[in-house]
Amino acid sequence: MPLTDLTLAECLALQPDLDEPADLDRFWTRTLDQARATDARAQVEPVDTGLTQVVTYDATVPGFDGRPVRGWLHLPVGAREPLGCVVEFLGYGRGRGLPHEQLLWAAAGYAHFVMDTRGQGWSTAGGDTPDTVTFGGSVPGFLTRGVESPEDHYYRRVFTDAVRCVDAVRTHPAVDPDRIVVTGVSQGGGIALAVAALLPGLAGVMPDVPFLCDIRRAARLCATGPYTEIAEYLRLHRDRTESVFRTLSYVDAALLASRATAPALFSIALMDDVCPPSTCFAAYHRYAGPKDVRVYEFNGHEGGGGHHRREQLTWVRELFAAGPRATAPPLHDPQLV
Repeated sequence: MPLTDLTLAECLALQPDLDEPADLDRFWTRTLDQARATDARAQVEPVDTGLTQVVTYDATVPGFDGRPVRGWLHLPVGAREPLGCVVEFLGYGRGRGLPHEQLLWAAAGYAHFVMDTRGQGWSTAGGDTPDTVTFGGSVPGFLTRGVESPEDHYYRRVFTDAVRCVDAVRTHPAVDPDRIVVTGVSQGGGIALAVAALLPGLAGVMPDVPFLCDIRRAARLCATGPYTEIAEYLRLHRDRTESVFRTLSYVDAALLASRATAPALFSIALMDDVCPPSTCFAAYHRYAGPKDVRVYEFNGHEGGGGHHRREQLTWVRELFAAGPRATAPPLHDPQLV
């Protein structure tokens, strides 16, 4: 697979100038205040998985508009509590799957929460959280669902769900609220960046080949989905270009990244034709906290895969070992892997 975007040198020299709505902070403050006004509380029920070293709970969290969002909470058996916790958001189309499928972080000795993504679960793994809000006229997929208004956009609901899941995890007695890291691949990486921007006090964030970054550029550059959903919509609605990108700016993780201050470890792949590296670097350059990045020269949207999981395991161990509100582990120059 050849390079589909800029070279590493060009990506490092980027100075992204993105159109930011004047009321971006007010928009999200109002959204989260409304979500937290519900009287509903998170619930967890134990699940019999047949596993002996990991205990799993079926979690239900009140998300956007108080609607239930499902997730799995994994805890390692015999670990000393309270535990550091990794909260994971999933890639485009993927649901939370079966309770025994994602055990890496619990096997490493951490609590691990996996959020189901509303309305998804048709790719790789099934889901259990419906998106109860529907709008006519959108292209199949999620980028143009509710795109006529920031208040109605799909990712407003998803980002709110994600923040509320971290809120819930912080109150669980097995979790140390000062040692929570958020992470995800692709769509999950974009959600993790948004949560890091919207929720202070995180210990860290690990966005891998993040989606939802510099959305306007991605929509003009990509020949493969999901960003092509935007071009398909605008091909039909030729007079809505500016209003569509204005709505999308409220959920652009590269814009929100300038509000995030927790230590961050990014991964970016230079042959990624789904989330172009220049768009991921837009988020990296704008990220306001201490940050590090691993660049995978010959990889596409699979990014660093298992190699990067190894990098993350080391990074989280060093981060948590440094104690609450730690600074990031030592930085590297942006390098090819």
